[in-house]
Amino acid sequence: MGLDKNIIDRWHNSDIVLLGGSAGSFKLLFGIVKFLPPDLNKAVIIVMHRKRNFTSEMERLFAQNSRMLLREIGDKDKINKGTIYVAPANYHVLIESDGHFSLDVSDAVWYSKPSIDITFESAAEIYKNKCTAILLSGANQDGAQGLLKLRNAGSLTIAQHPDDAEMPEMPNEAININAVDYVLRTNEIFELLID
Repeated sequence: MGLDKNIIDRWHNSDIVLLGGSAGSFKLLFGIVKFLPPDLNKAVIIVMHRKRNFTSEMERLFAQNSRMLLREIGDKDKINKGTIYVAPANYHVLIESDGHFSLDVSDAVWYSKPSIDITFESAAEIYKNKCTAILLSGANQDGAQGLLKLRNAGSLTIAQHPDDAEMPEMPNEAININAVDYVLRTNEIFELLID
């Protein structure tokens, strides 16, 4: 099944891509990082749940296999196109109206810091219809409310098909609250991102 013209047009219109995932999403996120074209004219922000106080090799692995510039988000970093940004452990990531990141140390949301909801909700206010957001595998409901806010703001919102997700709870919740424009299988997500 090919992707329809509407989703492709909205993808091309986006300045920013938000990828949210938790349990079971690492392999897919790694694949996305590996296959995104080096000339992608969008900023890519990855918010993935990680164990608290656990030093992760994720950024190193991602950076070694990415064809785009990849970096962990720092407080007040400017958001640039052509770059993949990874949310750091133990901080919530917000997007400011002046095009910079802000890191926040407030309490965990859905037992997680970084919270997908917090990043998605802050992006909705800034990027509106210039954003594509994809919610991947996960074992709780984080990201669903943020995705709904993005959809209501005009963003393109996508959930990984629950049948393809290692942990279907997260995409299922987004689908259940009508937060998604499209439910895509893994191969369709790749097809869209490299279009």
